[in-house]
Amino acid sequence: MVGVVYIGNNPQSEERLKYLPGKHVIFKKDYSEAASECNTRKLYDHYIIFLEKTSPGYDTAAITYLKQNCQGIYIILLTSGLSSEERKQYQQCGINDTLDINASVTVISKKLQFVCDREDMLFDTVVTKRNLLQFKIPVWKRLFDIFVSSLAILVTSPIMILTAIAIKLESPGPALFKSKRVGTSYQIFDFLKFRSMYMDAEKRLQELSKTGNQYAKKTDNDNTTTEASSFSNSAAEDEMMAKLGLESNMMISDDEVMLIGDDFVVAETDFSKQKEEDINNAFVKIENDPRVTKVGRFIRKYSIDELPQLFNILKGDMSIVGNRPLPLYEAEKLTADSSIDRFMAPAGLTGLWQVEERGKGGKMSAEERKQLDIIYGETYSLALDLKIIFRTLFAFVQKEDV
Repeated sequence: MVGVVYIGNNPQSEERLKYLPGKHVIFKKDYSEAASECNTRKLYDHYIIFLEKTSPGYDTAAITYLKQNCQGIYIILLTSGLSSEERKQYQQCGINDTLDINASVTVISKKLQFVCDREDMLFDTVVTKRNLLQFKIPVWKRLFDIFVSSLAILVTSPIMILTAIAIKLESPGPALFKSKRVGTSYQIFDFLKFRSMYMDAEKRLQELSKTGNQYAKKTDNDNTTTEASSFSNSAAEDEMMAKLGLESNMMISDDEVMLIGDDFVVAETDFSKQKEEDINNAFVKIENDPRVTKVGRFIRKYSIDELPQLFNILKGDMSIVGNRPLPLYEAEKLTADSSIDRFMAPAGLTGLWQVEERGKGGKMSAEERKQLDIIYGETYSLALDLKIIFRTLFAFVQKEDV
C-alpha cells in the first residue's frame, strides 16, 4: 500500500490534491512532521511525498532529512521550473521526481498511478529487495563451467596465440578488446574478445547505428527534440519525456490525451509508440560493418573472437550457456518490467537466441531475441545447456555475422 503526503503551504496545490480519485492525502506543513507520519504511524508500506518548492537551501535540507530518517519514500518536487544549477543540487540530495506546480488533478493522478504500478522498483527499499532476489548460479552449472572452460582453454590456446599475432600484424593496437558489459542481475564486468575492428570503431558507432542498425525499426518522420525543463528518476516515463522535449502538463480532450511540448503537441498514443520503439531498438547491430578488419571478418565468421570469454567464464562473470551480456548502451534501454527478466538468468558465451538466430539465417527482431532470453532463464537445465552447446558446435560456421 502506498500513502500520499503533501509538505507545503500552497492553497492551490492543497485544493487539487484533495480531489485525487482513490487517494487520501495527508497534509503536513513541515518535513519533520512528515517524517514522523511515515515512521511513527506507519499506516502504509511506502509513501509518495509531494514537496512544494520554496528555497533550494530549505528544500535540500528537507529532502536530506527525509531520506536519512524515512524508508520506502518517493519524493516528488512541485516546481515551476529549475535552473541547471538547481537541478544538479536537487539531484545530489536525492530527489526522485518533479512535477509542474500547476499540474491538473488528472496529471497528478497519472503520475501517482505510474509510481504505484512500479512500487517494487522505484522506492528506496527496492535496493534491499533486489539484493535478496539476485540470481545465483546453481552449483552444478558452476562446476560444469569451470571444467569445460579450463579444458577449452588448453585445447584452443594455440589458436588464441596465432590469432593474437595475426591481429597485431594487420593493425596497430592490443589484440584483446575489453568492454563493459551487463550480465546476470545487471552486474557490470570487463568482457573479453579478440579485437576484430579498427581502433576508432566505437567513435563511429553512433553514426552507423542511425543508418545501418539491423534491429532498428524505420520511421518516416523525425521528431524535433528540445531539452526537458525538469528531471526524473522514473526512467521509463521521463527519459521519453526528455527525448520528446515535453513538459509535465497535459490537455484532455473527449477522445484523446494530448501531451504538450514547447513547439508541438503529440497524442499520448503516439508517445506510447515512440516509447515502445525506443525499447525495440535497444539492440544495435550493423550489417556489413566497414569498421571490421580482414582478420576480424575471419575470426568472427568462425567465432574465434569469442574465445577469450573462456577466461570470463573461468572467473565467474559468465557461464558457458546463458543470455548474452549486453553493452551498457543496450542494457540501459531494457529496464522496463517486460525486459528485466532476461537479466535474472545466467550470462553466457552462447545461448538459445544465438542458435535460433542462425537457424533463421541471422535475421531476428529484438523482441524475438528478448523473449528467447526470458524463455531460457525460466527453463534452463543441464539437458538444455548440452543441446545448445551441441547446436552451437555444428552451426558456428555461418554465411552471415550473427
